[in-house]
Amino acid sequence: MPERFDPAGVPFDDDDASIAAALEDVSVPTLMMSMIHMSGDAGLLDGPLRPAGILLNEVQGLMSPEDQAAVRARALEVVKAFRDGGCRLPPPPSPETIHRMMGFVTGQDVPADYVPMMLEEMELDGRDARAVDWGDAVSAEARQGFHVVVIGCGMGGLLAAIRLKEAGIPFTVVEKNASVGGTWHENTYPGCRVDVGNHFYCYSFEPNPDWSEFFAQRAELQAYFERCLDAYGVRDRVRFETEVLGAEWDEDARRWTVRVRGKDGREERLVANAVVSAVGQLNRPKLPDLPGLDRFAGPSWHSARWRHDVDLTRRRVAVIGTGASALQLVPAIAPETGRLLVFQRSAQWMFPNPHYHAKVGEGKKWALRHLPYYARWYRFLLFWPGCDGGHDAMRIDPDWPHPERSTCALNEAARIAFTQYMEEQLEDRPDLLAKVVPDYVCLGKRVLQDDGRWLATLKRDDVELVTDPIREIREHSIVCESGAEHPVDAIVYATGFHANRFLWPMDVVGREGVKLRERWGDDPAAYLGITVPGFPNLFCIYGPGTNLAHGGSLVFHSECQVRYLMGCLKALLETGHDAIECRPEVHDAYDERLREALAGMVWSHPSIRSSWYQNAKGRVTVLSPWKLLDYWRWTREPDLGDFILSGRG
Repeated sequence: MPERFDPAGVPFDDDDASIAAALEDVSVPTLMMSMIHMSGDAGLLDGPLRPAGILLNEVQGLMSPEDQAAVRARALEVVKAFRDGGCRLPPPPSPETIHRMMGFVTGQDVPADYVPMMLEEMELDGRDARAVDWGDAVSAEARQGFHVVVIGCGMGGLLAAIRLKEAGIPFTVVEKNASVGGTWHENTYPGCRVDVGNHFYCYSFEPNPDWSEFFAQRAELQAYFERCLDAYGVRDRVRFETEVLGAEWDEDARRWTVRVRGKDGREERLVANAVVSAVGQLNRPKLPDLPGLDRFAGPSWHSARWRHDVDLTRRRVAVIGTGASALQLVPAIAPETGRLLVFQRSAQWMFPNPHYHAKVGEGKKWALRHLPYYARWYRFLLFWPGCDGGHDAMRIDPDWPHPERSTCALNEAARIAFTQYMEEQLEDRPDLLAKVVPDYVCLGKRVLQDDGRWLATLKRDDVELVTDPIREIREHSIVCESGAEHPVDAIVYATGFHANRFLWPMDVVGREGVKLRERWGDDPAAYLGITVPGFPNLFCIYGPGTNLAHGGSLVFHSECQVRYLMGCLKALLETGHDAIECRPEVHDAYDERLREALAGMVWSHPSIRSSWYQNAKGRVTVLSPWKLLDYWRWTREPDLGDFILSGRG
């Protein structure tokens, strides 16, 4: 295993001027927490200089410039004293003080029941609490006699591989692409970047103090996972450019047989005691059902399969779709195209994020690497406002008097704020404003982040937003329902993915020949999104009902899921059984609770007429309605009463 990044920081001997310059670049509330660790003095918590509150993507605690300057001046003396003392830390703050620090840095009450989850995420003690440490509970012989096949080497599959290696369990990762990274390998379109702060969107046990941007572009993200692949020594366990065709449970042998096809077209069968699916939800591109799609004579492609060989300079280009990918790629290509037509079926809610394209300053990088616990408190500052604080805004209040425009008071406040954000940018373009303000409740679909580039791009003279529905595609043009014909040279389909087709197009066959694809149909379900009755020793990462639309990050969720499935494997090996599967009644009761919860969330509001969150019947299947705290609790370890363990035992 690689040497872990010490949250206490790397000792330093920088001169006073360099330190002062670095402090100008940092998050002041985070700096104050580091000051307490360095000095051992928690008196800051009782002083007049304090954060006023916390907002998503706002890291200065709404403090005035004067208060920030006062803190930096005081911090300089603390940092200098720490340096001059040999970078030796005093005893750590008490648990009670840490809890007070959480409330102080956020400017709000942090309920006590959230503290264990946040402490685990922050790793202030330098320990990876989610690491696999089975001690003597499972013999080396039992571990070595067990083989796991992991499908996919994106963020989730790589995480599973790291934990399996920690456990000493042999495994094979099968990845259809030529490299690690999943979506960050496949999506290479211009402007592609993450929309969760990078210092949170990384493994909790492998922080990166060197991100160049706050919301990194895909190449840097892919490089991060490449580094993890090598740092944790799992590259030799991955079979790249190999696709899983199917998997079948053998009841007699109590094993899975996994059919794979290599780059050369040769098929092979792998035998596994357990299978972990880490295929993701957004990796099978979806093209729109439009007449004439195949008639177009020019180049056309899906945004996830970007054609880098096509020069768009001064050409007439159509981008169909205005979701997350379009919001990133349209501003990126607009300066080079001759004319850019953006076809919108549904407008998107967006909220301001001034840091969306911002670079991380050298001072902040220095603080992340050297100031004690600064990096961990900065992660907390990014996580907390995107934790469960926004969950209530997603609920449908049955007594809310304005259900036609919002779902509750918090949802109404978001609608007003997001609308004002667009109105301020389009004061001179009422025609465009009428097109971009959505006609459905706020937060009902994926909400996009913007730093002003999207609407500024739509205002360009050489860019046109078309809301007239597309009737057909011809050899050299797109024709709308009104009869308007738009000549184009190239078409980019930013039209999303087959999100509801989990594990598709693989054939997964469980007990008694039951095919998972047929059982699920368009209505997939799994207990905790992880396990399915009738499919022993099969576990999903990022399975049905686990996508996040109210907070957190998929890295956090995946770490919860991998810990849970590793707990299931431990139970299997510890007891000597061959198979573990969820009880049908447990699965069904959970699914009923899930459906009921989703029906009461904004994504199920009647104003949402189409969304990739929904299946063909309009039911939400991909999202989690649960608070992060609840899901974290449920997945800390499996309740074996929820399972049937069978076999030798």
